[in-house]
Amino acid sequence: MSQIITFGEVLMRLSPFGNKKFIQANTLEFYFGGTELNVGLSIANFGGNVKHITCISDDFIGDTAISYLNKFDLDTTAIVRSGRPLGVYFLEVGAVMRPSSISYNRSHSAFSSIQPEMVDWESALETGSWFHWTGITPGLTQGSFDTLKEGLKLAKKKGMQVSADPTYRSGLWKYGVNAKDALIELLHCSTIFIGGINEMNEVLGTEYGYSNEEFIEASKLLMENFPSIEKVFDKIRTSINASWHKIRARMWNGEEFRETQDFDITHIVDRIGTGDAFAAGLIYGLQHYDDYKSMDYASAACALKHTYEGDVNYATIDEVTGILEGNVSGRFNR
Repeated sequence: MSQIITFGEVLMRLSPFGNKKFIQANTLEFYFGGTELNVGLSIANFGGNVKHITCISDDFIGDTAISYLNKFDLDTTAIVRSGRPLGVYFLEVGAVMRPSSISYNRSHSAFSSIQPEMVDWESALETGSWFHWTGITPGLTQGSFDTLKEGLKLAKKKGMQVSADPTYRSGLWKYGVNAKDALIELLHCSTIFIGGINEMNEVLGTEYGYSNEEFIEASKLLMENFPSIEKVFDKIRTSINASWHKIRARMWNGEEFRETQDFDITHIVDRIGTGDAFAAGLIYGLQHYDDYKSMDYASAACALKHTYEGDVNYATIDEVTGILEGNVSGRFNR
C-alpha cells in the first residue's frame, strides 16, 4: 500500500484496573490513543504504511508517546512538539447494566495549540495516497480545524482518497464555529463517508430514520450534496447491555446496497476504539478487496477490538480473516 495519512490528537488514557470506579482505586494503568491515531496504528498492524501527524508535548511523556508509535513502525517525521502537556482522559469501564464514564482534560493540551503554519503539508503528503479524518479534530479548536482544512485541501488537489468519519460530539465545538458548517466544508474534500444516519442527518439537516430504506435515501441525498463522495459505510451497534453488543455493517456505493451478518460479542473487554477499528479495517480492505468484503473485514476487525484492553486494535490480518472464516470459538491456537 502507498502511505496513509492520519491527523489528530494523541491522548494518554488513565483508568483503574478492571471495572473499578476511581473512588475504589489506588493504582491506575495508562494507554496511548486518540481517534485518528487508533486508526493509523491498526492499519500499521495490518502491515500498512502510515504517517501520523500531530502535536505532542516536548517532555518525557511526549517522548514516551512517540516511542509507542514507533513500536508500530509509524512514520512520525511530521510530528511537531509543544511546551504544553499531552492531553489526558480518564475512563471508568462499566459492566453489565453500568455504563462506562469518560472525563477529558485536553483544553490546554499540546495539540490544542496547533496552527496551520506548524505543519508542512506539502512535505507531509508527498508520498500519501489516502487521508483519514474524523469530526473530533475540527471540533477541538480553531487551530485544529484550520490545520486539518489546509491538509484536506491539498489532499483533494493531489487526488488522494479521503475517508471521513464526521463524528459529532456535543461536548466539543465550544470555540465559536458552527459544527454543521465546518463539517460540510470538510466533506467537500472527502471521497469515502464512514458514518450512519445520525451523521448524515447532522450535515444534511434531515430527520431520516434507521431503516435500510431510509439509509439508502439518506446516502443518495448525501452524494447529491457532496459529489466527491463515492461510497457510504455504516457500522450498526446493537447494545444488549454494557458487556454484550452485536455489530454489523451496511453500505451504499452508488449502485447497490449490501449488509453484513451480525457479529455477536457476548463479553466486551474494552469498547474504546472499536469504531476506529472498523474504520481501519475498512480502509485496509478497500485497498485489497471489493466493497462487500471490505465491509465484512471491517466488521470482523471491529468485533475483535472488543477483546483487547486499551485504545488500539492489536488484531492481525490472520486473526481477522480467521473470524471471517468462522473461527469464533476462541479455542487455543497450537
